[in-house]
Amino acid sequence: QVQLVESGGGLVQAGGSLRLSCAASGTIISINTMGWYRQAPGKQRELVATTTRNGNTNYADLAKGRFTISRDNAKNTVYLQMNSLKPEDTADYYCSALITTSWIEPAYQYWGQGTQVTVSS
Repeated sequence: QVQLVESGGGLVQAGGSLRLSCAASGTIISINTMGWYRQAPGKQRELVATTTRNGNTNYADLAKGRFTISRDNAKNTVYLQMNSLKPEDTADYYCSALITTSWIEPAYQYWGQGTQVTVSS
């Protein structure tokens, strides 16, 4: 059983910052790629950023120059530092992780429950 629990969302004014956290817990052998996605009302879920276990990162254009993804492997935690927030960043932000829980089963992509970010103009 694996859980991803996000925290750090909230209401912020345009130009402000937020730091999201996502901690994985449960029977975990290893965690490969971890990432953040977001879904605004009426829109499809979209990639924000991902990071591999060795620290390689990938950002969607919407995040480049404003958001920074990082992780603490010892804590099974991934972070998303969001700066210069805009009203269009308003969305539910979801954490995802590719986690191996068994020596005989392939890794599986788990999702958190989401944390709401609202940016006021």
